Amino acid sequence: MCKNYILNGLDNTLDGVHSSIKSAKALWEALDKKYNAKDANMMKFIVSKFLGFKMVDSITIVSYVQEFQLILCDIHAKGMSLNESFQVSAIIERLSSS
Repeated sequence: MCKNYILNGLDNTLDGVHSSIKSAKALWEALDKKYNAKDANMMKFIVSKFLGFKMVDSITIVSYVQEFQLILCDIHAKGMSLNESFQVSAIIERLSSS
């Protein structure tokens, strides 16, 4: 009954993929492993975007600030948080020498 309840909550395209799993616990563990791994990879990607963010002279500072804000929004959307003073320091550190 639990297995069917979980399958009912899935998108219909995933029904055939996971219906062969025998128990509700095994189904739950398979889904947890699959989707938590995706989420962890997405968090790694967002953090790498934050850490790899660099400024060059050919693009305006306004464009960079907007891009940086989008990265910070992605970080917050994933439930991660950064101290505000750390965010300011990160922006200052990435400013070009000019």
